[in-house]
Amino acid sequence: MRIVHLTSVHPRYDTRIFLKECSSLAQHGYEVALVVADGRGNEIRDDVSIIDVGRATGRLNRMVGITRLVYDKAAELDADIYHLHDPELLPVGLKLKRRGKEVIFDTHEDVPRQLLSKPYLHPFFRHILAWGFAHFERYACVRLDGVIAATPFIRDKFLKINPRTVDINNFPMLGELSAQSDENTARTQVCYVGGIEAVRGIREIVRAMEKVSANVRLELAGAFTDPELSAEVRGYAGWQRVDERGFVDRAGVRAILGRSFAGLVTLHPISNYLDALPVKMFEYMSAGIPVIASNFPLWREIIEGNDCGLCVDPSRPDDIANAINFLAQNPEQARAMGANGQRAVRERYNWAVEEKKLLVFYTRLQKGMT
Repeated sequence: MRIVHLTSVHPRYDTRIFLKECSSLAQHGYEVALVVADGRGNEIRDDVSIIDVGRATGRLNRMVGITRLVYDKAAELDADIYHLHDPELLPVGLKLKRRGKEVIFDTHEDVPRQLLSKPYLHPFFRHILAWGFAHFERYACVRLDGVIAATPFIRDKFLKINPRTVDINNFPMLGELSAQSDENTARTQVCYVGGIEAVRGIREIVRAMEKVSANVRLELAGAFTDPELSAEVRGYAGWQRVDERGFVDRAGVRAILGRSFAGLVTLHPISNYLDALPVKMFEYMSAGIPVIASNFPLWREIIEGNDCGLCVDPSRPDDIANAINFLAQNPEQARAMGANGQRAVRERYNWAVEEKKLLVFYTRLQKGMT
């Protein structure tokens, strides 16, 4: 059974696509290829053939030229099953269906809701784009052979469109981010790992650093998407207590978590985040450190239900600072929360559980083909 995963946007070693889904399928006997568009050439890694169609030179080229190249390569590979990872590849999926191929769509986000949250779009055009894409998404996905959703909320939406829908959550791989550390050495930093944007709370996090205990620093791992925002927060007094790391690989993430006493995921309450399951939250839990997270009902249920962190109003730097101070001043309680989170990941929120669902999904798809 030959499977080809397709992406025109994500990096070749994307955690969900490559490290989890492609690698899991390859380890269980499938012949797996991953088509990417990053200009870094072809390679074979962990029994997955990575095939590069070239790097996009701009957004229009990505949407049109690269999409065409991805389709051409997909057709050339002549796979049994095609697994799409980007909404812009849905037309590619429909073309492959017309060739008699089995096609599934892996929807990482609720795109119409995401469009409604884009601050750079005029509100009128936001609603028009969201409405138009929702209709196209329904048209395409009802014709595909299945849908994989990244959260239960997105799964429930797509079950109304395609009954062959399952949620495969982006939970951590057991042990990947657990770092050895000396518990006799006091940890004096918190961390934020991920994309750095206004809606992800960077202003409030840096403002909070102005109010935390004297010896606490913030280790910031990720890339700014807005140069103006980057320049703005660098002017805050709290920036003097920030250690900026830029983009770091998985080993770098593990090292950062290993020297932090808490992890921040204080996203703003936009519609696309309220029902999300942010991978960083579970990675913090997996590493055995407490989470300081936005007080969304779903997140509160997970964090307070497992006693593995604190929930705060993400719009209030004082609330974020108070949570940091509490964990800094109560290290034994912080360690207990970290252990609780690690146990929850070990028992429920881990990739081993989700991998089984992925393999069952593919087995059922194979049976439908025979």
